[in-house]
Amino acid sequence: MFAHTPLRVTTLALLAAGSLAYAFAARFYGLEILAEIAILAILVIALDLVAGFGGMVSLCHGALLGVGAYAFTVAANDAGLTALPAMLLAVALTSALSFVIGAVCARSTGIYFIMATLAFGQMAYSFVFQSPLFGGDDGLSGAPRPDLSALGIDLTDSRAFAVYAILLVAIAYLVAAATLRSGLGRSLVGLHHNEKRLRALGLTVWRAKATVFAISGALAGLAGCLAAQHTQFISPGLLSWTVSGEALVVVILGGLGTLVGPLLGAILFVVLKHEISAITPYWHAVVGLILIAVVMSRAPGVFGFIEARWAARSAKPGIKEAKADA
Repeated sequence: MFAHTPLRVTTLALLAAGSLAYAFAARFYGLEILAEIAILAILVIALDLVAGFGGMVSLCHGALLGVGAYAFTVAANDAGLTALPAMLLAVALTSALSFVIGAVCARSTGIYFIMATLAFGQMAYSFVFQSPLFGGDDGLSGAPRPDLSALGIDLTDSRAFAVYAILLVAIAYLVAAATLRSGLGRSLVGLHHNEKRLRALGLTVWRAKATVFAISGALAGLAGCLAAQHTQFISPGLLSWTVSGEALVVVILGGLGTLVGPLLGAILFVVLKHEISAITPYWHAVVGLILIAVVMSRAPGVFGFIEARWAARSAKPGIKEAKADA
């Protein structure tokens, strides 16, 4: 069951404080990197919710991010909605689509679930790529940013937008954490460990999985809205399966099933991408080698390794006391 341990709370506090401090200290390039990290962080929170805690490894979350981005842009540009209502509509539409995908894929597990979600993602990519309504392979431009001038905030300013992006990451994390601590979240963890027992107890398995998948999809849609607002341009590349693959790499790198770990993974991935790509175009190979090292070491990601070491260190005094009493 998910719980906020002292280590997790401390890590979250340090990440929040560090991100905000960097947002107020960095210049344009650093602020753009911070916004990119925030987009990826929301996406990997969404993926960890279903993959890390529910065992539903999805390769369509990149497509869900793209659906959110396109729904937001079309709602704002063609339907005439302002940015905030367009965001709500995009998140709702992505959530509804995710519920359908989750319901269809609920009876499959393992590699079959992965392939089913990949098929949905590729269908969405092909539809957007070939549709004149969505600009085809040329994409769409002109995605607006929310107008918060009534609050004295100008989101066209990179610094203000970076702080806004950090706030959306915090909201996404709180939604995911609240879901995991609810009865639905406990059922999800139970399904991951023993689906047959939960089914025997009367749980409607497909509905529980589809509901969690819908919540995860809503968060992926939120990441898509933020991505569209960041660059103010979207293309079918957002729906590519490689986006889902990168998100899965980040979740594993940070710590699958920790919710905090993927945040660290997002920071490491984006920083490594930009720093290594300045030296060599083969930065994917370097990240791949790091991922192989993490997997081969059997460490549950960077944060999982830290948690395991922390737990072992905390247990030593108790073991010594027990031996002394014996």
